Amino acid sequence: MADPKKILILTADAGFGHRSAANAVNAAIQTMYGDRVIAKVANPLNDRRVPKALRRTQNDYDRLVQEMPKLVKFGFVASDSTVPITVVESALAVVLFSTMRDLLRSFQPDAIVTTYPLYLSPLSAVFSMERVKVPLLTVVTDLATVHSIWFNDVSDFCLVATQAVKDLALKAGMPLEKIRITGTPVSLALAEEKPERVSLRSRLGWQPDLITVLAVGSKRVRHLLGTLKVLNHSGMKLQFALVAGGDDHLYQQFEQIDWHVPVYKYNYVTNVPELMQASDCLISKAGGLILPEALACGLPILLVDVLPGQEAGNAQFVIEAGAGELAQTPLETLEILFHWLDQGGKLLAQRAENAHRLGRPRAAFDIAELVWAAV
Repeated sequence: MADPKKILILTADAGFGHRSAANAVNAAIQTMYGDRVIAKVANPLNDRRVPKALRRTQNDYDRLVQEMPKLVKFGFVASDSTVPITVVESALAVVLFSTMRDLLRSFQPDAIVTTYPLYLSPLSAVFSMERVKVPLLTVVTDLATVHSIWFNDVSDFCLVATQAVKDLALKAGMPLEKIRITGTPVSLALAEEKPERVSLRSRLGWQPDLITVLAVGSKRVRHLLGTLKVLNHSGMKLQFALVAGGDDHLYQQFEQIDWHVPVYKYNYVTNVPELMQASDCLISKAGGLILPEALACGLPILLVDVLPGQEAGNAQFVIEAGAGELAQTPLETLEILFHWLDQGGKLLAQRAENAHRLGRPRAAFDIAELVWAAV
C-alpha cells in the first residue's frame, strides 16, 4: 500500500469562521479518503516566534469591532488597494517566514489548504527561498465583500463561495482556470438528509409544535439582547433557542430576563447545525460562518448586526437573494417577523426556499475532492 498523502490545513482563530471552515474540510477529507491521507489543521499564528502584536490580532479583533467599528471599516477599505497590500504582504512574508518554513519542513505536506489569507505571501516566500512548490488551495470564507489580499497568485486554486467573489478574484487578476465556485465549507451534518423537524425538537427537549426562533450571539453581536426583549413582550406564539456563543456576560443576561415564552438557553455549543435544523428562522449577525450554515439548511435569516468590512457584502448577498432581511432596530425585527409569520407563514416559507436554493451543504466534500486531485 502506498504511503498516505499528507495534507496541511492552515487556519487562524480570528473569529469562528476560519477555524470552522478548516475543520469542515479536514472532516470531509478524513471521511472520503480515510487512511489514504494524513491531514493536519494548524494555526501558524500560535507559534511563539510570531510577534506578539500579530498573535494578538486574533483576540483584539473582537474588542476593536465592539469599541471602534468605524476604525475597523476604515482599515478594511484603506488597506484594500495595491500599495497597502504590497506593504502588508512584504511584512507578513518576513515575520512569518521561519514559522511557515519550519512547519513545511517538519510535516512535508503533499498539498496545503489555507482558510486564512495572511499566510499566502509567507508561503510564496518559502516556496521561492526553499525552491519547492506544494499544491496550494485557498478557501475564501466570505460571500461577497472580500479583501484583495485573498487573491495571491501563489494559489493553485482559489475556492470561492459565490459568483460575486469569483468576479472579484478575476478583477484582482486571478486567472480564470484557478477559480472554482465551491461554496463555503460547512459542517458535514448539513449534507446529510435533513431530520424531521418535530422529532428533532423533541430530542432536544423543545416544544415540538411552536414556531422556533434560533438566536445566536457572541461578543460581536451588539443588538441581540434588545431584539429579544421586544420579541419576548410581543405576544407572538414563539419559542426561543438562545446561544451566547461563549460570551459569559451575554449568557448571564439571558438568565436574568423574565421570559414570557418557552426559552432554551445555551452558552457555548458545538451542535449549531442541529439547532438550525430544528428551528424556523435565525436571528444573528452577518458572519462568514453562520450565514453559509443557515443557507445550507434552508433557514431564513433575520440580521440584527452587520460588522464593517466583509459582513456588509454578506448581508447584501442574503438580502438581495430573498433569503433574509436586515433589521435596524428591535422594533423592525418585530415587524419583519410578524410579516414572515402572517398568512400562515407564507413569506417565511418563501425565505426558506430562497435560502435552500443558495445553500451549498456539500461544499466541504467538493473541496476535499479538489484537494485529493491536487495531491
